[in-house]
Amino acid sequence: MGKLVLYGLDPSPPVRACLLTLKALNLPYEYKVVNLMAKEHLSEEYLKKNPQHTVPTLEDDGHFIWDSHAIIAYLVSKYGKDDSLYPKDLLKRAVVDQRMYFEAGVLFQGGLRNITAPLLFRNQTQISQHQIDAIVESYGFLESFLKDHKYMAGDHLTIADLSIVTTVTSLVAFAEIDASKFPKLSAWLKSMESLPYYEEANGAGAKQLVAMVKSKNFTIVP
Repeated sequence: MGKLVLYGLDPSPPVRACLLTLKALNLPYEYKVVNLMAKEHLSEEYLKKNPQHTVPTLEDDGHFIWDSHAIIAYLVSKYGKDDSLYPKDLLKRAVVDQRMYFEAGVLFQGGLRNITAPLLFRNQTQISQHQIDAIVESYGFLESFLKDHKYMAGDHLTIADLSIVTTVTSLVAFAEIDASKFPKLSAWLKSMESLPYYEEANGAGAKQLVAMVKSKNFTIVP
């Protein structure tokens, strides 16, 4: 096994997805913090590793991979003792992939990043009600994913859960999950929080991001 190095910072949901996966697989790794506020991700050294200058980036024995979804699928495929976290069965894998694409496009990019980037990096202080409504709508989709299953892609934990939970626990900064409207989503979140490595890998970082966002004292406008 080569040396694994993860570059990132705890408030980032994609970084937390990688941390959760590393913990779930019980893999040894080195964690190197990349300070985005100090623009360390734009340094010449980091750009050689990841020209897209994003976090996370995974280094495995001198090879570099970025995008959390690519990283966590790679980790399970290469180092998993079995395929439970990312099934080899094509139909089951397609469901996991669909859930991760939903997280990437709808929850993270379409929801979280489109709100937090202006707040944190462009001093914007207003959020539209439309954006909040879109978050709540996405909770409804997640509730439907859980209609017949305990987890997002079936009856056991997969990397879809490890990816989605990082963004959901960040979106609550703008829209809390109403357990009366989304009982399955609320129960799923509690089950994720009960994982022995959850708080270290996701809980603490999610709280950091929520605190950063709320410190901006944003207002919601029509």
